[in-house]
Amino acid sequence: MGKKLSVKNKQLLRIKRIPANVLKLSIAIWLLFTSIMGGALGFVLIEDYGWVDALYMSIVTLSTVGYGEIEPLGQSGRIFTSILILFNTVVLAYVLAVFSYYIIEGKIFYSMYASTIRSRIDKLQDHIIICGYGRYGREVSRNLREQNQKFVVIDINEDRLTEHAQEDPNLLYLHGDATEDSVLESAGIERARGLISALNDDGDNMFIVLSARQLNSSLRIVSRAKQVRSEGKLRQAGADHVIMPEIMGGFYMATIMSRPQTVEFFRFMTSELNSDIGFETIHYNDLTDEHRNKSLSELHFRRHTGINIIGHHRIDGTYEVNPKPNVRLLQGESFIALGTAKQLEELREMLGRE
Repeated sequence: MGKKLSVKNKQLLRIKRIPANVLKLSIAIWLLFTSIMGGALGFVLIEDYGWVDALYMSIVTLSTVGYGEIEPLGQSGRIFTSILILFNTVVLAYVLAVFSYYIIEGKIFYSMYASTIRSRIDKLQDHIIICGYGRYGREVSRNLREQNQKFVVIDINEDRLTEHAQEDPNLLYLHGDATEDSVLESAGIERARGLISALNDDGDNMFIVLSARQLNSSLRIVSRAKQVRSEGKLRQAGADHVIMPEIMGGFYMATIMSRPQTVEFFRFMTSELNSDIGFETIHYNDLTDEHRNKSLSELHFRRHTGINIIGHHRIDGTYEVNPKPNVRLLQGESFIALGTAKQLEELREMLGRE
């Protein structure tokens, strides 16, 4: 019985509470301004007060502090003051409600924090946008953070975002629907270099890919997919890569059973076991005029930096493993380099990257 009463009381409280969308700080400020200026104008017109005295009387009436009148009021002035007091009672009640909502419940501080995040996002360049902050989105952000990559998270679940923002104060996020162009634009998609769509629904991922490709044609887009039949559609929509976690997970587990040492070595190289070994892609456009149209043996990457070129991505989309020394990089092609963190940093310096 006690439980039922408790539930009823909660429902009553929920009904009596003022909806948050009614409590607007801008409305409260507008009402205060209207009350003060409207009261002052009334005292000027009705009682022929000067503007300073009229403003004083209007503020005193609004604050209800109980000071006396500057000059005795006539009958019209008393009627006007009575109406003004009644109106001010309503204004003060609303202002106090807004004050309670924004200050006591912390909304004003949240608004300030959100404004700070938006200003930081507006300054980003060449960052990555992560759409969806579920299990996969969080894992993607964790890895990007470890790689010192700049990224912004978009999720429609505000509670999920704020919960993780408390754990990671440096998390840049936007609350909104990533399928809407305006939300992607707020995340700086025109300035971004990549987008990862990690939502649970293939249809939503397709909408995001379509919008992203239209908003930034040079964007590198990676999308998650649940269904095999969605892969082709996502690629047609503009995704550069489509990842199906279940298929990759199955391949990974099967490979562990058949070639466990190979998998362990790959995990080691990808820093999963705290290795400093990593990969770097060298595009044709990354090469300076001095290095273009030269063969691998003439570039002397290994001599100058210690890295190894383990792959050649040809213009037709195929790969050559361990390319021959006479291979030259053409427009639209790239090399894949393997080395330690220090070696890769030296490679970037050699190519003139930051």
